Amino acid sequence: MPKRYRAIFISDLHLGTKRAQARALLDFLRSSDSDHLYLVGDVVDIWALRRKWFWTQDHNDVIKKPLRKARSGTRVIYVPGNHDEYCRDFCNHRFGNLEAALDAVHVTATGKRYLVLHGDKFDHVVSVAPWIAKLGDTAYELAMDLNLLVTRFRRWLGLPYWSLSAYLKQRVKRVVEFICTYETAVVGMRGIGRARA
Repeated sequence: MPKRYRAIFISDLHLGTKRAQARALLDFLRSSDSDHLYLVGDVVDIWALRRKWFWTQDHNDVIKKPLRKARSGTRVIYVPGNHDEYCRDFCNHRFGNLEAALDAVHVTATGKRYLVLHGDKFDHVVSVAPWIAKLGDTAYELAMDLNLLVTRFRRWLGLPYWSLSAYLKQRVKRVVEFICTYETAVVGMRGIGRARA
């Protein structure tokens, strides 16, 4: 019998990529049930699918499972992210017990209210220069492929696991944070100059 929850939150599935953990997610969805199921962005990686088509039966099954749950009475809320941003055109629409929204408010059993949205709204690169985000995504996909080679080589040498892609992602995030901090500082200085003038 499935384990029952009030709410389940799932994000960043990236269906349409080889790294999607579709089978593991299917196992989880089959063994659980909930009143609310939040799909919080990047469910389907449209960016990756536009570069190269990759779609398995497991990916189909993952899409079907929340639809079946919605037909069975689960309230399914889909909040698109940056990788499935094209689905934002369907926001503020209901499809039976499935609704698409830019964001949602989840109320807990104790009455606390939580804003549910995808993190891309707070990503400076995604909001200001989406082309950089897409370029970065392509580079990340290459890094993931390289990561497989590095992992195999390290395993052959008897070395512990180390993620090249995580290392590169962290370095890029630091550079982006530096640029954003620099831009904020420049804007602040420009305001100071005006105040003195």
